[in-house]
Amino acid sequence: MDIRTIKTFQTIMKLGSFQRAAEDLQYGQSTVTMHIQKLESDLGVKLLERGKKLKLTEAGRLFHQNADTLLKNYDYLLTTMNELIQGEAGVVRLGVMEPTASYRLPQILAPFMQQYPKVQVSIQIGNTFILSQMLNEGLIDLAICSTPETGVGHVFEPLFNERLALLIPDTHRLAAKDMIFLRDLQNENILITTSVCPYRKKLETFLLEKGGSPYSGMEIGNMAALKYYVQAQFGIAVVPVITAIPSPEGTVLKNIHDLDSGLVTGLLRKPKDSTLSSAAEKLIAVLRKELQSI
Repeated sequence: MDIRTIKTFQTIMKLGSFQRAAEDLQYGQSTVTMHIQKLESDLGVKLLERGKKLKLTEAGRLFHQNADTLLKNYDYLLTTMNELIQGEAGVVRLGVMEPTASYRLPQILAPFMQQYPKVQVSIQIGNTFILSQMLNEGLIDLAICSTPETGVGHVFEPLFNERLALLIPDTHRLAAKDMIFLRDLQNENILITTSVCPYRKKLETFLLEKGGSPYSGMEIGNMAALKYYVQAQFGIAVVPVITAIPSPEGTVLKNIHDLDSGLVTGLLRKPKDSTLSSAAEKLIAVLRKELQSI
């Protein structure tokens, strides 16, 4: 059964004759006749009684009553498919690590969602290790995270450096120092995140390489909570700068002179020969533009 033949039938019913339907559809009258013959053949039933005046059979009345719904559903499906192809609709599954997920992504997504209201964005928050696994398993389409431990099977595009700094109570001995080095953290109680956190790995590597050990550490599972434990004087913490501006009352944020520019953060996706939806590609373009400008 051809959609064109259904449209022809409904047009005949609307205008009352084969000739008027042919003029409206810009078909030859023979084409209209052929459409009706094909439709009746496909259905295996007669729809119209021919004569001076068109008359619907019982099957024709039933078909006429339901054909408009079928055509509307078809038009909706066609529109939806075109929107999907053009990136105007669809679902994008995005994985994001902190602090980008809380401090940067909402401001980037808001105008994107306004521009593409039919695109659904699903957000999963996790560390780089977890997001890499989710990408492998097809649970997300792309991720914003730190440099993965291996590039096998993935493409990583660096976008910006997440700057790090030292957050300390304003009564701490280091608060008055103009320049702080990693070696100044020796024997301090450093508040640290979990062992799989890229911020912790980077800090511990630099402490070992630049003489900042020995030190003691208290593990806090949530990076966003670090500043509140510093405020309560449980210790000091190296935190992403964006999470501690403005500094909580009673604390001060200090640069560490020999800590490099920060933690490289970028876009992780499967190889570029893997197919992503047009909506995902549009979101990637926005993420790339906004995050590279940081």
